[in-house]
Amino acid sequence: MARTLLLLALVVLPALVSAARPARNPFELEGRVYCDTCRAGYETAKTTYIAGAKVRVECKDRKTMDLVYSKEGTTDSTGTYKIYIDEDHQDQLCDAMLIRSPIKDCNSPSSGRDRARVILTGYNGIASNKRFANAMGFMKDEAISGCTELLRQYQEYEE
Repeated sequence: MARTLLLLALVVLPALVSAARPARNPFELEGRVYCDTCRAGYETAKTTYIAGAKVRVECKDRKTMDLVYSKEGTTDSTGTYKIYIDEDHQDQLCDAMLIRSPIKDCNSPSSGRDRARVILTGYNGIASNKRFANAMGFMKDEAISGCTELLRQYQEYEE
């Protein structure tokens, strides 16, 4: 009887503990934050990327919409952020969202480009643990010079 308990303690319990614990850093979420210098509502050739912008990832329960996970990150010199998520968020709704821009005249989140839905589960057929979010942007208070010509060129391409 004592040998059985010892075997249980040495083999089965560690296996149960490791199975119950989430994997360490299973997901790396990456995205970019930009300043919409032409106030176009999307990235253009005159778009600049923001270093030091704050971004948050939030996951909510699909049924109750209660917040179950939140983590913040900051963009590097290229406007890119990388946030490491420690657990799988299988059936939850997860979004990356803008929090703050360090640029005084470019700190209003662009409507429709202020958040990005992200999939943070390994149960969806994606082999990699790297996840990418759509670029998110802040709106400049006033458009910079040269934007009128640039946006006119974009309209010519559409016709």
